[in-house]
Amino acid sequence: MADGSLESFIENVNGDSHLRVEADLGDGFVRLRSAEAERRQAAHDIRSTEDIVIEMLRNARDAHAKSVFTAVSREGSRRRIVMVDDGDGVPPALHERVFEPRVTSKLDSMHLDKWGVHGRGMALYSIAVNAETARIAASEQGQGASFVVETDLGRLGEKADQSSFPVFERTDAGTVAVRGPKNILRTVCEFALECRRDCTVYLGSVTDVVATLYAFGLSSLTAAARAFGRTEELPVCKRLALAADPAELAGLAETLGLALSERSARRVLDGEIAPLSPLLDRIRIEGDAAEPPEARKQAPRGAHDARGLKIAPEDLDDFSDRVAAAYRDIARRYYLEPDARPEVRVGKDGIRIHIPVTKLD
Repeated sequence: MADGSLESFIENVNGDSHLRVEADLGDGFVRLRSAEAERRQAAHDIRSTEDIVIEMLRNARDAHAKSVFTAVSREGSRRRIVMVDDGDGVPPALHERVFEPRVTSKLDSMHLDKWGVHGRGMALYSIAVNAETARIAASEQGQGASFVVETDLGRLGEKADQSSFPVFERTDAGTVAVRGPKNILRTVCEFALECRRDCTVYLGSVTDVVATLYAFGLSSLTAAARAFGRTEELPVCKRLALAADPAELAGLAETLGLALSERSARRVLDGEIAPLSPLLDRIRIEGDAAEPPEARKQAPRGAHDARGLKIAPEDLDDFSDRVAAAYRDIARRYYLEPDARPEVRVGKDGIRIHIPVTKLD
């Protein structure tokens, strides 16, 4: 051979993929060889909660997510981050392996951005090493994912001021300067601005994000899908729309790592908790001329009437009787208890019906 290298000969014939990969894990995921990971700058510093948040956001973006929903909460010294996206998803067989070192789906698409190189298979591993827990709560290939990370603030700190909103200013050079503590809010804002062409980002409390995901699902699922859809067959970010009552909503949210009370779930179903607007809508760059906001994909709020909806008791009883009669026809065909009494609730912007189903012996 011209250069006397068997490795070069193989590379010329077959390309260099096999030289970069230690193991093919299937479904587009591989474990990189150590040398390849090092070439991609494998050292990865996780020194704060904010570092974890940015790596989770980059992970969602690189998985082709168009919508990313981030819920943050804190209880004592415990910080919890739940990130739900509509990206490529992770096959169940790989839910644990993606937290191992050098495992990635980006063999040929590592990403270089303002935060450095991404796609070396070390981000999720580094998060898992520094967090108390790191797991995938729900994901299927092609259906998005919900990642849950919990940290101990005594072990991994964060900025003391987590409430200040950053200030963005246009410099004389035309760049954007940011002022304010480098807290979670600033971290997500900077990502939302930097990656605004890639994805839309939402940030709020657990209850806020549940309300937003519920509206997100309602806006895209048909009535038939809501009535007969199976949770595991739906994209992760649309599953909450299947909830028929507060208990079911709280239960579905729990499967995504979003823990809330039935009381809060009822407030969501009754329309008392408004869906979040995209975080980018809250960002104003000082020094820029005021312009109409760009059209962005967001969880639609639907028509809203502050007066709410009121139905006379006698009309509500009549409506309930008609629903019960319609259900009896279905019950007879499918061997269900026909005398179930529908629960009809009137919210601010809708009527919700729940019918308990019992199969006949």
